[in-house]
Parts: sequence; C-alpha cells; structure tokens
Amino acid sequence: MILTTTPSVEGRTIVEYKGIVFGEVVAGVDFIKDLKASFRNFFGGRSGSYEEELMRARTQALDELSHRAAAMGADAVVGIDIDYETLGEGGGMLMVTASGTAVKLGY
Repeated sequence: MILTTTPSVEGRTIVEYKGIVFGEVVAGVDFIKDLKASFRNFFGGRSGSYEEELMRARTQALDELSHRAAAMGADAVVGIDIDYETLGEGGGMLMVTASGTAVKLGY
C-alpha cells in the first residue's frame, strides 16, 4: 500500500477513485507519563513519553487507514492529512485521525 500526502503517485496514473478513507486512534496518556511531562514542562526540554505516545498513535492511525483502503480494493492512498486533538477532562486523551483518498493505480 502506497501512502502519500501528495495528490498523485509519481510515475503512476490513478485509474479509479475508491473513496475517502479514515484511520482513527484515541489513546489515553497514563498518570506516570503525565507526571513526567509536567516536570519537563516546569524545567524545560522535550517530553519523550508524550512524543512516543504521539508516534505510536500516528503509526496506528496510518495502519488502520491502510487496512481500510485495502478492504476497498485500493493500492494507494493519496492526499493524506493527519489531525491531532486532545479529548476528555483535562485533555487526558489523544485522538489522531488520518484521512485520504483511496485509489487504484495503473502504470
């Protein structure tokens, strides 16, 4: 499965548009990560625990998007956009949404 943020795949032609496809992940941030991040916020620096959680959620959203596109008979997803939101009381949940257009490619 080819995943790209561009509207096309270089060297290939889009022969069929399968439709819009999404991959969503809602991940909770546990107490320990939250505590570590609060220290980073106070003292400065990067929050490795939040960065790891963000990367994991993004990868899972793209994997889900890829599986859903494959189920539609696509072999690529073009125009991918990734959005991030915090949910829940105090922003304790992270939602990552990946969306794009599932397509069938020719040569």
